Amino acid sequence: MIQKKICMLGALAVGKTSLVRRYVENLFFEKYQTTLGVKIDKKLVKVDDQDITLVLWDLAGQDSYNNIRQSYLRGASGYLLVVDKTRTTSLDFALKVYEIEKQKLGDIPCLLLFNKWDLTGKWDITEDTVDELGRQGWDVIKTSAKTGMQVNDAFEKLAIKMIAQ
Repeated sequence: MIQKKICMLGALAVGKTSLVRRYVENLFFEKYQTTLGVKIDKKLVKVDDQDITLVLWDLAGQDSYNNIRQSYLRGASGYLLVVDKTRTTSLDFALKVYEIEKQKLGDIPCLLLFNKWDLTGKWDITEDTVDELGRQGWDVIKTSAKTGMQVNDAFEKLAIKMIAQ
């Protein structure tokens, strides 16, 4: 059986843990829980009639980049950069992390997730900004861990990209 390691990257409180919980257990909790270090989950999926175990590394969020996470990233087959649509600073952080990680990890599959899409009245990042990133070549997916909107699609799309590589 094939195993693929996926890392969840993003600033503090963007919804990485909630996305993983929604994907693995189909659950959502309103109460915020900080991830300390890393939490690892697994999910068996089928891609092109092939069983694959996705090993999901939910890394603690940060608002400043540091080198501690490098050991967590080793061996990653792909990663999801998560942005909180209600905080522009989380997009700035994600773009910075991408530039740093691309140099270290090389050209492994990455998707940019704009999470908390359900909080329409609180959006800080405009839909035009999201659309522009898509036009620039980013693989953008609009998600909501709360409602489940496109959560499965995001993980499955990344799995397909990892297998194709």
